Amino acid sequence: MPRVKGGTVTRKRRKKVLKLAKGYRGAKHLLFKSANTQVMVSYRYAFRDRRQVKREFRKLWIARINAAARMNDINYSQLMHGLKLSNVDINRKMLADLAYNDADAFKAIADQAKAALAK
Repeated sequence: MPRVKGGTVTRKRRKKVLKLAKGYRGAKHLLFKSANTQVMVSYRYAFRDRRQVKREFRKLWIARINAAARMNDINYSQLMHGLKLSNVDINRKMLADLAYNDADAFKAIADQAKAALAK
């Protein structure tokens, strides 16, 4: 019985990897071995960064809220505590959007938080 040669299956698998490596620099998009290594690393980065992007956005929102809060004479933690006391249920993404695009609305929210803290 003749040995089984991987021919079409192997070629198909390698072409699939090389297609995924399209756009990589140097040998990483030409040679199977280095392309395969890079594709596996890229998958690891993609898995990790799906979580990290959420952290990065939260950090950005908090930085924007803090900057706007300080312009209204209150810091971030006091603002968030004041909002909790005054039962204002607004998430950081929306607060950051208000801070960035609508300073007057943010000022009203900050005043509400300050009033709640004063009580």
